[in-house]
Amino acid sequence: MNTNPHIADCTETETTETDWEAVYREQMPRIYNFFRYRVGDGQLAEDLTASVFVKAWRNRDQYSRNLGAFSTWLFTIARHTAIDYFRQHHIELPLEMAVTQPENTPVEEIIQQRSDFTRLSGLLQRLSARERELISLKYGGECTNRAIATLTGLSESNVGTILYRVVQKLRGQWESEP
Repeated sequence: MNTNPHIADCTETETTETDWEAVYREQMPRIYNFFRYRVGDGQLAEDLTASVFVKAWRNRDQYSRNLGAFSTWLFTIARHTAIDYFRQHHIELPLEMAVTQPENTPVEEIIQQRSDFTRLSGLLQRLSARERELISLKYGGECTNRAIATLTGLSESNVGTILYRVVQKLRGQWESEP
């Protein structure tokens, strides 16, 4: 749970003026992880994350506390940034490019993780664009189902149902395919 009163997470509403430095420290990893799940490339994820914060800063007067949490507003900007990027480039990079390893990780473990990510990436590519986006928001952006519902316009129960079914589908495919 967020301990800084100047930052709203996906379940809180902002009650004071925005502390941009604190917002950046708290929300940047979540926005970055969202992009890592969506585009796979770390450098590209950094660029898109920076773009989100530049857009948020430039449009800070458009944020309204009455409409939702500050982080929800940031993720709305992030979603639009991702959509714009994919429209411009017509590409989607594989998930395995998102893997980073500590320097002392055994080679066997790195090989197994990369193999698993390659396999998972293949399974994720079979999902619809909506399902991939929900997975990215949930596991990359660490958003709650309520925040995802707000971002996507789906009901909270619909988000939960879709995510449950997608995870079950992925588990089933993972277990049934070598």
